[in-house]
Amino acid sequence: MSVEYAIIIKNKTRLEALIERFNTKAQARFYIERSGGDFNDYEIEHEIFHSSLSSVQRNLSTVLKNKIVERRFLPSFIFNDKQVVVTVGQDGLVANTAKYVKQIPIVAINPDRERFDGVLLPFNSDNFLTAINKVISNNYTSKWTSFAEAKLNDGQRLLAFNDLFIGATSHVSARYQLTYKNRTEEQSSSGIIISTQAGSTGWLSSVFNMSFGIHRFIEKDNSKKKYAKLKDNQLMFAVREPFASKKTQVETTAGIIAGQSKLIIESFMPNNGLIFSDGIETDFLKFNSGAIATIGIADEKANLVLA
Repeated sequence: MSVEYAIIIKNKTRLEALIERFNTKAQARFYIERSGGDFNDYEIEHEIFHSSLSSVQRNLSTVLKNKIVERRFLPSFIFNDKQVVVTVGQDGLVANTAKYVKQIPIVAINPDRERFDGVLLPFNSDNFLTAINKVISNNYTSKWTSFAEAKLNDGQRLLAFNDLFIGATSHVSARYQLTYKNRTEEQSSSGIIISTQAGSTGWLSSVFNMSFGIHRFIEKDNSKKKYAKLKDNQLMFAVREPFASKKTQVETTAGIIAGQSKLIIESFMPNNGLIFSDGIETDFLKFNSGAIATIGIADEKANLVLA
């Protein structure tokens, strides 16, 4: 299919979110400065982002019709294979977008290279058009990236580009039974993170950083940030803060899911249990008593255009 349209995905800047919260820019400034914050930083970030966004839309308009879609509308927006998707924002925006666009090519743009890491953002507002032209001529290179999948026993399913979280909605222990590699145990913990390769340097890395931080009190370790070096066809799960008791065990707290292997979790939470995807709590499945989740690698893959 030929590409006929470009969809630009963006999110609100921090300044826009503040103005939405406090109604006016002046009130937002008053709140931040009264709290000792630097409101100028919010303004500078906002200006750099919108300068980049304007440049992207201006350059893109020379080769393709396009429209801007806010991130919050992703779940209801209808994508098709005559489109190319352009994300302008942080790495997390790529994760939020990928599971809705599936195989449609994504050109990911870093609008502020001084501020954002850009692990998933190979392009900027100056060089992205080369990638767009290659997509139009179907002569581009890309990385096909796996999703994690949570499938419930009632047929519902949820995909994640970076990670799934299984736990409770409030700050209480999650109770569940976990089965991995033919071993089953009941657990009580702060929840389970299941990470893809793409997400391994994100939330999952915080578990590694915490573990190595504690480890430094036992044995000298001057190393920096830790993360799991996963392959694209692997997921890793980590149980957060597992609690050992007469009833609950802590023997299975981490593992790799690959190929046809699965992680099976049965909820023992009468209410407030949930599974959410890529850090968005509004993108969730209820996970209460009687629900059984099977975690594995999804058939779908994201299509990330490379530089």
